[in-house]
Amino acid sequence: MTALHIVRETALRTWRKTLRRPVPLTFSFVQPLFWMLIFGFLFHRFSLGQAYAGLSYLDFLLPGICAMTVLFGASQAGISIVRDLQTGFLQRMARSATSPGWILAGSVAAEVVRLLAQALVVALLGVALGARPSIDPGALAIAVAGLGLFALAYAGLSCWIALKTRAQESMAVFVHVVNMPLLFTSTALVPSRQMPPWLEQAARWNPLTLVADALRDALVLHRTPDPGYLIPLAALAALLFALAARAMNGAADD
Repeated sequence: MTALHIVRETALRTWRKTLRRPVPLTFSFVQPLFWMLIFGFLFHRFSLGQAYAGLSYLDFLLPGICAMTVLFGASQAGISIVRDLQTGFLQRMARSATSPGWILAGSVAAEVVRLLAQALVVALLGVALGARPSIDPGALAIAVAGLGLFALAYAGLSCWIALKTRAQESMAVFVHVVNMPLLFTSTALVPSRQMPPWLEQAARWNPLTLVADALRDALVLHRTPDPGYLIPLAALAALLFALAARAMNGAADD
């Protein structure tokens, strides 16, 4: 089989598995909707500062929730890999492929496309709740590219953990230990200038901050994100995918 055929078939299988489990898919929209309803209206009088003058808190929050949706979804990409490992299906697929990394590429590519589609639906839900985006197509393209790289990076990390631990419990720990600190040390929910100095410094090194700020620039601030922010995200995505691909090669040897 050619590499393209392996990637395509693996991606199609991943999408079919997702559609056959409508409850988790539905919950992936309920959670961000809940956050927007609670936080968006609970903090509607929250002062965002001069940099965000004229914006409601929901306007500010919407890009952060889109980024959060991708974060939480990408961190669960390894769950299906654990199931396939436990049944022996993944090992059989890995041995039958010329390069097991292409199987991983198809699975991760399917997750990235799904997560970007989910972020779009979440954005539409935010508009329905009263958010007022003002979209520039060129700026949005740069922001979405960063969101895709972020999804690739954290889906790769999730798959690497799944391939190394081969346990559902480890994925649950990963979701709680990594996601929540990453969310609350980013600008997804509040501007960096509203943070304590130590937290503001931490937020600058948080990849979720890069993504949330770029989406905010493109969706509500009428600014084009600096394309340079894509470089660290691309490096992170390449590193984490390479680690996962190496672990996938090890699965073929089992």
